[in-house]
Amino acid sequence: MRSPDLDAATVESLVSAAVAAPSIHNSQPWRFRLDVDAPALEVRAVLRRSLPLADPLRRALHLSVGAAVFNLRVAAAHLGWDPEVRLLPEGDDPELLARVGLVAAPGGGSPHPALYDAIARRHTSRMPFTGRPVPESVVAQMASGVRAEGAQIHLPGIVETKALLTLTAEAERRNHADRWRAAESRAWVVPAGSGPYGVPFAALGPRDAARRMPMRDFTGAAGVPRLPTLRFERHAQLALLWTPEDRPLDWLRAGQALERMLLLATARGVRTSALHQALEWPDLRERLMRRRGRHPQLLVRFGYGPEGGPTPRAGAGASASPVNSAAGHRG
Repeated sequence: MRSPDLDAATVESLVSAAVAAPSIHNSQPWRFRLDVDAPALEVRAVLRRSLPLADPLRRALHLSVGAAVFNLRVAAAHLGWDPEVRLLPEGDDPELLARVGLVAAPGGGSPHPALYDAIARRHTSRMPFTGRPVPESVVAQMASGVRAEGAQIHLPGIVETKALLTLTAEAERRNHADRWRAAESRAWVVPAGSGPYGVPFAALGPRDAARRMPMRDFTGAAGVPRLPTLRFERHAQLALLWTPEDRPLDWLRAGQALERMLLLATARGVRTSALHQALEWPDLRERLMRRRGRHPQLLVRFGYGPEGGPTPRAGAGASASPVNSAAGHRG
């Protein structure tokens, strides 16, 4: 069976798809190393781009890297490989989070044909949604995709949705009151064209005029220009992604489940945005899901509305490097 060519253009396509994944504060805490001999791509964490206050355990970093791994899987399958993923392949290397082997596919095409095109179109939308409910068939497809990756989603009713938004609003209030956390968040707001990391001001989105939807305010300080307030949807649709365990391995699986859900939503014209604030405070995270054996990983808002603005990405050249597997070089 002939393997696809692994030339520079193909590697660029693989890495470009991977880095299109969402990451907390658009920190893009990943780096890819090509093992030509295997062939395989190592997915490594860039710990200097973690958030010590908002994400001290690097749980959100693992979610972000897991999302990039899923995009890499989809792109590899699209280009003719059967990707073989090993999470945490070397326990003594805290930066090596995954290894994606590139094995020639037996034929039959990609198992995710619609998701590859959705990678480039998926953007976080911090804009108001219309309030039109997403059909149950679409929500069921999103939930099925999450389960296929070893995670679960909880779909709250109206009363519980209000409670989850209240917890998110409390976390947002705490983030503003804590000057160190507020400064950490502001540090990731960047002027347009200033570089590949962080969130451009134009992508921040408006605040809810009715104060029902606690979207993250990255600026959190007086004197900072703000976008006009708008009215958000009255009844939000939320999905709480959770895992039975709460280890780095589970966080990586949850990241893959998250990205599969987001791409499925994008392919069906559904917009999404993350409400991560309550996950950043241990007591509030525990209150998000008061059920034993269920560990919340991310709260996702979804619905119909305008497409979110793109955020910058580091190019494939800045995110990938070769590794000589025969010499065992890790760089």
